[in-house]
Amino acid sequence: MIGAKPPLRPSHVWSIRTKMQMAGRTRDLAMFNLAIDSKLRGCDVVAVRVDDVAPHGYAVDRATVRQKKTGRPVRFELTEQTRQAINAYIAEVGKKPGDCLFTGRRGPGNCLTTRQYARLVSEWLMSIGLDPLKFATHSL
Repeated sequence: MIGAKPPLRPSHVWSIRTKMQMAGRTRDLAMFNLAIDSKLRGCDVVAVRVDDVAPHGYAVDRATVRQKKTGRPVRFELTEQTRQAINAYIAEVGKKPGDCLFTGRRGPGNCLTTRQYARLVSEWLMSIGLDPLKFATHSL
């Protein structure tokens, strides 16, 4: 499919969240909720650091992230559900200020790659029966 892809519907979002909660996938739930709340591009979601959303060890109400593409800061509000997911993830893996919030396979000091993020988004979409080719990482 070429061109703009449609956003996820609220029913899709709730289905994905429910699947992740039932499966106990804290990292994926925190990442998905952050992507939904922030409306950031995938490259910006994976580059988020603990300091950006939880500077004192707990998720804040509002966060600011500088976009790579435009260089402009984006301020967004984190819902209670997202804050709980981020707090649970940080507590589970022991993240510290300065760390990448979402680390990938390249080791603890490196952030998740955009390609790994795209694979996760495809996995999330397929888990509720959606065709990942009809949606994109920015559809969140």
